[in-house]
Amino acid sequence: MSASKLQQDATRTNDPEAVRRDILEVATREFAFKGLSGARIDEIAAQTNTSKRMIYYYFGGKEQLYRAVLAQAYQQVRSLEVSGGFAQLAPRAGLEALIRHSFDYHDSHPEFVRLVMNENIHHGAHLAQVKGMRARNESVVAVLETLLEKGVEQGVFRSGIEPLDLHVTISALCFYNVSNRYTVKLNFGFDMSEKHARENRLEQIVAIIMAWVGANTHVLHPLHVHTL
Repeated sequence: MSASKLQQDATRTNDPEAVRRDILEVATREFAFKGLSGARIDEIAAQTNTSKRMIYYYFGGKEQLYRAVLAQAYQQVRSLEVSGGFAQLAPRAGLEALIRHSFDYHDSHPEFVRLVMNENIHHGAHLAQVKGMRARNESVVAVLETLLEKGVEQGVFRSGIEPLDLHVTISALCFYNVSNRYTVKLNFGFDMSEKHARENRLEQIVAIIMAWVGANTHVLHPLHVHTL
């Protein structure tokens, strides 16, 4: 038996969590860029310190591995949003910091954006099989709820904003800058991944959202449009 094979076997025996992390890291790239149907367990195994048999041992199958990748991807983004301490900041500072964090995270983790896009192709069928996913994602809504409540109390945010609406708006603006960068470049010749373009777009997103939540912002209710 070769020295490298002995080392791999020792890793599997002594540190199974390291093996799982290695598999998930490679599988994340494969699923993100090839989708569930395009990714192959053989190719994932070839890029890891393990084997196809061991992947099935740890995860059970291709779909189970895909769900584990989704679970980890969402866990990472939600954990960082909570651990960032945004809810403990002054409301305007906290919200702006959260917006900037969300933009930077999407920009530096295009694999997360692609995983979300792929899972939407499947109508969320696999994400629905991940236990505790909804409760896990409610953490960022709770952070925004805290910031909005403090902002209203201090007179810097207007009332009536739903935390989930705010989360969706932030995510949509940050997500688009990654998800559509190739089509925008082809259609308009504008490279959204270029440093100056990213910085400019981030400042626009911050300005848009902070203006929308501001205490002096008047938002016309859709039901009142006919009175104009």
